[in-house]
Amino acid sequence: MKRSETVADAAITLLAERGMRGLTHRAVDEEAGLPSGSTSNLARTRAALLELTLSRLTELEMEVMAVAYERVPLTLDGLPARLAGALRVQLDDRRRTLARYELALEATRRPELREIYDRAGRRFRDPAPAMLAALGSKDPARHARQLVAFGEGLMFDAIAGAGQTPTLDELTLALRDLLTGMLHDEGAGG
Repeated sequence: MKRSETVADAAITLLAERGMRGLTHRAVDEEAGLPSGSTSNLARTRAALLELTLSRLTELEMEVMAVAYERVPLTLDGLPARLAGALRVQLDDRRRTLARYELALEATRRPELREIYDRAGRRFRDPAPAMLAALGSKDPARHARQLVAFGEGLMFDAIAGAGQTPTLDELTLALRDLLTGMLHDEGAGG
């Protein structure tokens, strides 16, 4: 593992456990088991540390979503299970998801982080309209926004809200219901 990954992974853990206030260069060094000053040598500023952490988080989450976004076979029968599997991984690794929420909130206060956060988010959002269009959506942009909002809301409810963590079967059924409703919506175009 590269030192940048070690530092970013430690930062992800700290964000999840201690929140944004607990993320310091010194704390990352301690969490990662690195000599004092190692994180500062890699990411001189807090902004650089946040960017490194967000980049690593995006990389880890893209590995999870890659399975859901595979093109072959793209069917209404197979997609809900693939999406449910990706959501379940995110729910099971609360550490990463909590860290992402911390970064999302911080991005509302730091324009430079907002730009990076939004760019990272597009990697997850941009494939959705084409995927839904291939399945027959009459309004793929709107349906993609709804699909992403559904997944985000479900994760937030399970991890930071008062909801329970759904099983893989419950996720698959919920996504099948959502996608079936979208793709068979006669009023989707207007």
